[in-house]
Amino acid sequence: MSEAGFPLLSLAILLPLLGAIVVGVIGDIKLTKKIALIFAVCELLLTLVIVMSFNADNGGFQLVEKYPWIPFLNIDYLVGVDGISVLFLPMSALLTITAILASWNSVQHNPRLHFALLLALEGVTIGVFTALDTVLFFLFWELTLPPFFFLIGLWGIGSHRRDAAMKYTLFMLFGGVPLLLAFIILAINHATVVGGVIPHGLSFSLPVLLETPLPANLQALVFFLLLLGFGVKAPLVPFHTWLPTASMEGPTYVTAVLTGLKLGAYGILRFTMPLAPSAAVEFSWILAILGAVTLIYGALIALQQTNLRRLLAYASISHVGLVVIGIASLNIQGIQGAVFQLLNFSLVASSLILITGMIQHRLGSTEIIHLGGMAKVLPRLTCFYFLFTLASIGVPGTSGFPAELMLIIGALKSHSSLGIAALIGAVLGAAYMLSYIRRAFFGPITQSVVNQAQDLCPRETALLCLPALLVLIFGFFPDSVLHINQMASEVWLGRMVNQSP
Repeated sequence: MSEAGFPLLSLAILLPLLGAIVVGVIGDIKLTKKIALIFAVCELLLTLVIVMSFNADNGGFQLVEKYPWIPFLNIDYLVGVDGISVLFLPMSALLTITAILASWNSVQHNPRLHFALLLALEGVTIGVFTALDTVLFFLFWELTLPPFFFLIGLWGIGSHRRDAAMKYTLFMLFGGVPLLLAFIILAINHATVVGGVIPHGLSFSLPVLLETPLPANLQALVFFLLLLGFGVKAPLVPFHTWLPTASMEGPTYVTAVLTGLKLGAYGILRFTMPLAPSAAVEFSWILAILGAVTLIYGALIALQQTNLRRLLAYASISHVGLVVIGIASLNIQGIQGAVFQLLNFSLVASSLILITGMIQHRLGSTEIIHLGGMAKVLPRLTCFYFLFTLASIGVPGTSGFPAELMLIIGALKSHSSLGIAALIGAVLGAAYMLSYIRRAFFGPITQSVVNQAQDLCPRETALLCLPALLVLIFGFFPDSVLHINQMASEVWLGRMVNQSP
């Protein structure tokens, strides 16, 4: 681990939280939005500084900060990043900016609380990606619940938005129980291994726990507890039902954040596999089956959808299945492909959801029966939607291609049946995405409201330009991403090989 000379990561966590406080106490509504955007832009610049300060040739944790927090239990404020996590910081900041801009004119009641919650959510999300103490991670993990609960429940667009907010919260609380139990088991095991007395021998430090041997009888228990907790958030089938509900009832920009930040899949990669490596290798077939079922099930259900918001929700579930297959493949192509695809979610899935919100705002519906012929009156919106759709299905020249290609190669190297499942998922993904485009954007105009719709305004165009540019840059120059996480992925994979039976 390399320690930080300046607390960049702490500043990245605290800056949005400070912004949330400032926004919450300002009385002027117009000033509130501007200050929220300023803090979000400053956060993006800060995360870019963090990326530039990162040494891609070092596969360990960098910019590490450690301060005593609860000394009696050996719980520290411990943060750091490696090649797997560092790029999620600017992606989180970019998502927050897009959420603020997307809700710029749509929030009519209590805008101060609304923009404060978005900034607070950004701060705790950065904490999730940087926390290296399991208790600190769990704190940030649970702190993501209140912002989502209020954002969905208070500013949702569906008549059952409060029920959707409650459903999401209950699912996440259920998933938090096995996570906390697994972290406690790991801490107690450390005390046992070093011969320490509880509570002084406990350790919740991720770097320490990674080097602490875990007996075979506890490996399986910890693995399945962590998989259950993170699988709910990912989401994996059968814990996926909260996402379509939240997508239909919540604000589209909140859904964009939910689909763009796959914290559950990140948790599987960061904690589940390396903390129980022997069990991860032994039961990787179970993880692969869960991924394949999620991939195919989500795609088949998406094929049947007539509402664009629900279709994209199931598409997101399906894509998570492909990421999990990549993780379960336990080879460098699968791991790098999984990280690349998770980053891709932040650009592609979130942008598609945002465009869906723009359609909803103009036409009052995203049901296929109310659409048709949109390309004739909304050419700019159609171009952006088509680009992000191409990235979603992995067309060469977009960021989806290298991510999906590496995932399929990793799956084929692991087991031929996994590769076949990944290929089937890719074909089904193209089927449901292109089929909806054909019906919604082309053909005759059957609704008068479509004929009267206005194309993207300058603010909306600017909002989509940066993600579109990044989709093309990462598509033509994928090594800009792969180089950053290569060493960390090799270290991650080496831990699986070295500690497995």
